[in-house]
Amino acid sequence: MPNLWRQFEDLLPRAPLLLGTVVTRHSDGTLTVQLLDGGLLRVNGPGSPDERVFVRGGQVQGPAPMLPTVEIEI
Repeated sequence: MPNLWRQFEDLLPRAPLLLGTVVTRHSDGTLTVQLLDGGLLRVNGPGSPDERVFVRGGQVQGPAPMLPTVEIEI
């Protein structure tokens, strides 16, 4: 009998898709990306300073739209 929980977990992505703004492009081809919560990540991929990007698993997945953000405190 197959393990249903394992099958469900296999459908989920391994790493979350994060949104951030490129802060610095380094000479080795990596980027420093500031996430929306203020954290910094060093990732691989294309991008230029002040550009928004999607990041997953240490890799830039592509450009992200420059939309306004709204923070709601509950």
